[in-house]
Amino acid sequence: MKRVAGDGGTALDRASGLFSHVRVLCDGFIALSGIQRSARQRVNRSWRLALFGLPLLGLLSGCAGEMSILDPAGPSASAQFWVWWAMFGFSMVVALVLFALWLYTFRRREQPKRTPREEQRIMLRWVIGGGILLPLASIVALLVLAAPTGRSMIPLPLPEGEAELIEVVGHQWWWEIRYPGENGEPDVVTANRLVMPAGEPVDFRLVSADVIHAFWIPRLGGKRDMVPGRHSVLRLEADVPGVFGAQCAEYCGAQHTNMLLHVEAMEREDYEAWLAERRAPRELQQGADEAQEAFGEHCAACHTVEGFPQELINDDMAHDIPGPDLTDIGSRPTLGAGVLPMEEGAIAYWLEHHQTLKPGNRMPPHNHIDTETLQDIGAWLETMEP
Repeated sequence: MKRVAGDGGTALDRASGLFSHVRVLCDGFIALSGIQRSARQRVNRSWRLALFGLPLLGLLSGCAGEMSILDPAGPSASAQFWVWWAMFGFSMVVALVLFALWLYTFRRREQPKRTPREEQRIMLRWVIGGGILLPLASIVALLVLAAPTGRSMIPLPLPEGEAELIEVVGHQWWWEIRYPGENGEPDVVTANRLVMPAGEPVDFRLVSADVIHAFWIPRLGGKRDMVPGRHSVLRLEADVPGVFGAQCAEYCGAQHTNMLLHVEAMEREDYEAWLAERRAPRELQQGADEAQEAFGEHCAACHTVEGFPQELINDDMAHDIPGPDLTDIGSRPTLGAGVLPMEEGAIAYWLEHHQTLKPGNRMPPHNHIDTETLQDIGAWLETMEP
């Protein structure tokens, strides 16, 4: 033990000597002529500001935005916000204490002389205090803080009645949103756009149609896995009306990053009006017979448009992969789950280049269809609005 302690003291002496040597060199470098010193100080000051400022800017850039958990917009997200800051603050305190101890070991000039028994006693204190008691206290405190946060996302009975129910189905790589009607069956179906009432809890019934996905609206609450063959329910609430970003948070294939979800929270009256518009009977646009015939031949086997004539559907193609419902595609803000903004000509462009814009998506290429036909289908689909 004495030999080990002696070797440790020698190593510390060498490190201290090296540190002193470097400090002498730095002092000599600073002790330059007046002009050189002032110039170098200005340059060093600017570089120091840049070096310290860039990480700070990068840190602050994550404190806002539609995908930031540090900009909460709901009660669940707010609770997680404070848990995050508590964890961050505690970890910073621990890190600062460790850095202070580390610097103290370099500044200490002499190695204290202790007996082997004293060395063992000090070692046990650090092992028990830093290796057992500190982690145990941290875990208990985290459980105390996080338990109410997790409970707020559980669909428990509400005193004022049942919460609004919305079903979300994850596909590779898009989102299907179903709104149950009076008999429990979905009577409004849309894709890649989730509309919810603001100011009240909403229960999301989450399922997956193929692989494991994860439903995550950062500004409203925590994420929840979507496992094939099982369903789970997540309760979230938006404080005020607004638009929020959502993302699949579980790697689900090549286009995982292009599986975005546009979320809108509306006042209850606007939400009811939005549903009523989509529940109203549909009438297809007149004078688009060629586009409808082309859609029935090439697209209707996988995609649905409410009110589309059954006699025009050519379903001879063997397939088992349903595509998004296109009944209200003209009113959606994006195409391809966030790949393209919805604007004039966007649908036709997507039909021509979808395998380039989102390689590997389940829709087959349309090389066998002429450009004019694709443009007619796209222009007709743009009229699909409530």
